[in-house]
Parts: sequence; C-alpha cells; structure tokens
Amino acid sequence: MTPTEPDATTPELRKLPRADRLLLAAERAGLLVRLGHAPVMEAIRAELEGRRVTVLAGAPCPPAEEIEAALLARLAAGVPGALRRVINATGVILHTNLGRAPLSPATADAMAAAAEGYSTLEFDLDQGERGDRHHHAAAALCRLTGAEDAVAVNNCAAAVLLSLAALSGARPSGQPPGGASPELPAPGLPEVPAPGLPEVIVSRGQLIEIGGGFRIPDVLRRSGAALVEVGTTNRTYLADVEEALTPRTRALLSVHRSNFRLDGFVTEPTLAELVALARRRDLWVVDDLGSGTLLPTAPYGLAAEPTVSERVASGVDLVCFSGDKLLGGPQAGLIVGRGPAVALVKRHPLLRALRLDKVALAGLSATLASYERGEALRELPIWRAIARPLDELEATARRWLLRTAAVAPRAEVRRGESAVGGGTLPGETLPTWLLALPCPDPAALLAALRRGPVPVVARISDGAVLLDPRTVLDGEEAGLLESLEAALRG
Repeated sequence: MTPTEPDATTPELRKLPRADRLLLAAERAGLLVRLGHAPVMEAIRAELEGRRVTVLAGAPCPPAEEIEAALLARLAAGVPGALRRVINATGVILHTNLGRAPLSPATADAMAAAAEGYSTLEFDLDQGERGDRHHHAAAALCRLTGAEDAVAVNNCAAAVLLSLAALSGARPSGQPPGGASPELPAPGLPEVPAPGLPEVIVSRGQLIEIGGGFRIPDVLRRSGAALVEVGTTNRTYLADVEEALTPRTRALLSVHRSNFRLDGFVTEPTLAELVALARRRDLWVVDDLGSGTLLPTAPYGLAAEPTVSERVASGVDLVCFSGDKLLGGPQAGLIVGRGPAVALVKRHPLLRALRLDKVALAGLSATLASYERGEALRELPIWRAIARPLDELEATARRWLLRTAAVAPRAEVRRGESAVGGGTLPGETLPTWLLALPCPDPAALLAALRRGPVPVVARISDGAVLLDPRTVLDGEEAGLLESLEAALRG
C-alpha cells in the first residue's frame, strides 16, 4: 500500500480523501503552478500519512474539507515570500494590513502591460529620444486638482520628506535667505551643515504618528530641516507661528489629521492664514494632506474630507497625499502644487531614490483616467464600496444566510457599521448589513476561515463572527462561501 491512497481496513481510514482530490484543490488554489508537481505531491503524501497515523491511534478522521484546508495552508506557507490573495469581509474599506485600496481591472491591466514588455517610461516616441518619466501622471494630476505641476514618489511620507528637503534651502523669491549665516547653501541644495539648519514650523497638535509606529517628526527631521514646534496640542494661534519666525525659517508645514480627531477646545490657523503669512515673509507652505481625495465624501454619509483641489486652491505651494487610500490606486506619494516649488522637487537628488517604477506609474495613470472619464464611482473598488446601496448589501447578506443555513442554523442577518479605515476619516462609519455567525468559539471559526481554500478575514463582535459584504469584491462571493462552508463544517 502506498502512502498516497487511503487504507480501506477501517471505516475511519476510508474517510481520508484521495490524493487526486487534494492535488486538484492545490491546482484550483494556484499552488500547483507556483510550487511544482513534485513538492505538492510530497506535501500531499505527508498530510495523508500524518492523518493516517492519527486515525490508527484511535482518533476520528476529520472531514475531508478540513484536511484539504490544512494542506492548502501548509503549501501556501511553503511559497517563499508569497503574498496571498485574501477576501476582506471585515467591512474596513481601506484595510492597511490587507493592502489598502484594491485596484480596478483597468488599473491591473495597465500594470500588467507595463510589466510584461518594454514601454515609453523615459522615451519620447515623437522625437525618438529620451523623455521624462514624470509627465505620465503629472498632466492628469494637474487637470484633476488645478495644480500647476505634479510629481509622484513611492508614498506620502516620502512625498513630505522630499518636499521639505527640496524647499529648505531656498525661498519662494529665489533670493538667498536674508540674515542667514554664510554657511547656508545656495537655493535648492539639499544639505545644510549644523548648527545652521533651515527651520520648518509646525503646530504641536499636528505632530501625528502614522502606521507601524512611525512618527511625522521623525520622518521629517530626515529632510535636513529643523522642526520648530509651536502652540499646544489643542490650541495654536497664528501669533504662535509669527513669533517663531527667524531668518532661518523656510517653510510652514500643515499636517491634516486624517487618522485621529481633536474636538472641543481646539484652535489652529487656517491654511489661508498660513498662506498669507508665508507670502508676506517669503516662505513656503507645505500641506501634508495624508489620504487625500479627489471626490467629495459628504454625499455618501461621511464627514467632509478636504479635497486635493480645495487645498491647491488655498494657495499652498505643495500638497502631498497618498495614491493607495481614497484615490484608490497603487501605492504612491503624490506632490502637486505651484510650478516653482514642484520644479525644486524635481531637481532634488532624493527624487531618484524615491521615484515610482514603470508598473506603479502605469497603474497610477490608469486610476487617474477613471476620474477624468467621470467613472471613478463605477470603476474604482473603494468608491464602489463607499457608495454601495444598503438594499444591495442586505440582499447579499441574506443570500449568504440562505447558502449557509444547513451548516449554520443560528446564523442571522444584522445591521452593522463599516469603517473607511486606512488612516482616513477617523471615527466615520457607514451603515451596512452583516451575516452574523454566533458560535461557542468565534476565534476558532475566524482561524478556520483564514485557513480556507481562499483565506477569508472577518471580525468578531458580541460572541459572533461577522462578515460584511461591503468589502467583498465582485467575483469573490463563490470563494467566500466555499471557505465559509468548509470552516462551518469543520
């Protein structure tokens, strides 16, 4: 008898699935092509042999679905450095741990096309000579935001870092900074020797911490400028900013609190006030908008998030925002604003270290094209999720309930809330409908869902596992139900 086929000597051993069934499951999960036939068969033999030993010791044979899920989990863990596709049933639209914004089919197609062959990344077809990689996204960003120029780097933290590094050695007038000591560099150069560091003023109430424990002050100090903190956590006045100005001041920094709120006894200068002060004193204004949105959020029942075009219209020199949050595209840090400021950014040596590659640029351009066509709500998954009607969500949850009734008799459909997430619109939720699965051990069911043929990530509340259809993408329902039924049977 070979270890690939179940023994028929006992009823429990006869319940072991055949090797060909497990091989087919690995093929459906895409693991056969990624790992190769021999490693997959070795894992199948090991799985069946381990189960056989356990059964012969007196244990009951687990359901075939459980054995299949365990094998797939073992195989997936053996793919070096692999990112696995998961189904997001948490209801968190921009889930940072799950990759933030899923991409539209058009965006994914554009990225695949750029990856598969050569492209005009830095080549001008008309002139037959070297071109500029930054123009691929810049023109669309300018049209959509009203900016004079734009450039894209690899994330928003990099965008702010580069912006301050580029602007810290020059004034908007282009003149050497008055009153500065002789060791300050000519305008536009990136490094300033201590102790004559250029200064950037920011309110203490805007010194936020972003994901992974990284703090804005720590990131920005790497720009080569000295941060000057003014005001208090909850109250900063324009007078505080004015009193902190010195001959070394180069820029005023505004950081939008996109991942937390300050309510109550709170005051801070408006962008218009900062811009007016900066124009009087020959300073730059940099706005770290964080998530950034091209569409208004209030029509969908959310708080009014400032749009990028509104910030550009305020007169700031540079606005920095993310590409993979409310924009709905690939990871990127976008810098838009006034021409002279963007020109300094484009000439800074750090840009080469932080620039986007051809694949990300292709995806960003395709995402921006959805906005220019007026199709963002229909084409971009995060905006489709934000705008999904309640009756559609309820119908989906009830369809799931019917499908799982036989294996989850206590399941029910409940009202609930979805979160935007991703450091965006803090505390804001959208009403939704949920499939609720009460059970004695919700954590075990949650773990079983993660081990399913297609891993499903959900959440727990009030002793039940909750699945929110708002964040389940088109084409994912069949995989979700397959993994859910396997987990419930197990």
